Amino acid sequence: MRTAVFILALVLLTGCASTGVFNAANLTNVELSGDNYRVVATNVYGEASAAYLLGFSVAQRGEMQTLALIPLGGNRLLYKAALENLWQRFAETHGRVEGRSLALVNVRFDADAQNVLFLYTKPTISVRADVVEFIR
Repeated sequence: MRTAVFILALVLLTGCASTGVFNAANLTNVELSGDNYRVVATNVYGEASAAYLLGFSVAQRGEMQTLALIPLGGNRLLYKAALENLWQRFAETHGRVEGRSLALVNVRFDADAQNVLFLYTKPTISVRADVVEFIR
């Protein structure tokens, strides 16, 4: 009986948790004026999601908070994966990213969560931005 209680306590006290806070600071000051840049693409997007058993997710103002026990699949680093997906989609349409002076502007994050009675949760993060290229 003690073993069963210990295992139950261990399962309840372990698992996956994410605060979903995405704080970004940019110390670079770039002036977008005159002829020093051109807009390469608008409204480029990327998304990422994960799935968990025995959990719950809350999406609020572009932030995701997830508390779950058993990961089923997907990437746990949702913001990173969403940005990588954005750049991959950009490259498929507009060519290579490497070697170019590109920047994301007007970046917007959205978050969505599907929950089924604390049994299943699927958090999703999407990022949308415009891409500019600096002209030398």
